[in-house]
Amino acid sequence: MSRRTQADPEHDAEGHAGEPRPGTFVALKDPVYRMLWIGGLLGFLAVQMQFVARGWLAYDLTGSNKGLGAVYLGFGVPMLLLTPWGGVAADRLSKRKVLMGCQALLATSSGLIAVAIALDLIEYWMLIASAVAQGAGFSFLGPARMAFTGELVGRDRLANAIVLQQMSMNGTRIFAPSVAGALIGMAFFGVAGVYFATTAFMLCALAVTVQLPPGSPRADRPVQSPVAELKAGVSYVFRRPLLRLLILTSFVVVMCVFPYVAFLPALAAEVYETGPSGYGLMNGVSAVGALCATFFIASRADGERAWRIQAIAGGVFAVAVAVLGFAPNLPVALFVILTAGGASSAFQALNNTLVLGNSDSEYHGRVQSLMMLSFSAFGMAALPIGIIADAVGLRSTMLGMGIIGLTAIGLYTLSRGRIRRQDAAVTGAAQPEPAPAT
Repeated sequence: MSRRTQADPEHDAEGHAGEPRPGTFVALKDPVYRMLWIGGLLGFLAVQMQFVARGWLAYDLTGSNKGLGAVYLGFGVPMLLLTPWGGVAADRLSKRKVLMGCQALLATSSGLIAVAIALDLIEYWMLIASAVAQGAGFSFLGPARMAFTGELVGRDRLANAIVLQQMSMNGTRIFAPSVAGALIGMAFFGVAGVYFATTAFMLCALAVTVQLPPGSPRADRPVQSPVAELKAGVSYVFRRPLLRLLILTSFVVVMCVFPYVAFLPALAAEVYETGPSGYGLMNGVSAVGALCATFFIASRADGERAWRIQAIAGGVFAVAVAVLGFAPNLPVALFVILTAGGASSAFQALNNTLVLGNSDSEYHGRVQSLMMLSFSAFGMAALPIGIIADAVGLRSTMLGMGIIGLTAIGLYTLSRGRIRRQDAAVTGAAQPEPAPAT
């Protein structure tokens, strides 16, 4: 399979012109990728349930938006520091072993919190420590999973495989948060029971991962130090304007707009007074929108249409978060959250697809790790945004978040147009002049 050494935004559009649209589930025909997908599905189920439990527990222990934000800060700092090294590990080590180590760490962290709650020993600092451990685990898990996906399915099915991973995550988001929210409200189950359940699901994911092939790097791969490989990955991205633009835009949007999900517990408790069941419903509605969006883009995640849908989705997401700040009641808020969930999922999935589709496979782990830095920024931004929300109000804060995101998407669209025109000018200048008629 040939590799492109230069990012080409029109490669897929030209390569698929006139061809039938691929099936929605075409990548799942590969049995090995299907095993990776099932392991991811189990892991996502654990993560989504714990996401609800962690947010509710943090708010219950502290009663403030700052308390929620600090937990995300604990998650974001290790991701900021370790995610680039996670990309290096994905490109130079057995991807199966990296995934297994991360899943074991996540299961251990969840299990310890479950025991602490059950014994009535839980304290806020333990939640922060657990967030730090989980941030470290995700720093290595994300790049390894994405790099493994590209290795298993190849470039032709990469876009579909990435969207299917997003689909599995969004599928679990439909019912896992609602179930977790309902279980938290049951005295005999509660937050401890949710944490025990997430531990069990993560251990099941680990059992599936054991059955995957090693996912080792190529035998002829040049031997370099980890530091040299990290530098090579950063240099690779900065030499390619489109990759650089995609990653920078993702960084701004995820850092400034995605934190709205961290404050849904406060919306449920303070604004709409619906408690944990309402919080779970908000997450579930968001997941319905996200799943619908991934079904829509699963067969459209390549070519020029992918670039158009990605930009539109980013803009809609930013507008939805801004509008959420003015939702007068819960039904309107649920509709806005439905829209935000779908748009954010489409933006995220297509961003991953475009980044990996326009980079060489030997750099996939490191390129994906730079993409994931935006989620560390999301965790770190949640605390200052929480402080602002406590000072000026949650609704005004969400309006500001949406405006920043919409501005970023606008600048992204203008910059991509400029890069395309520059590429077209260079290509045109390189064409030989036709021979004069004789």
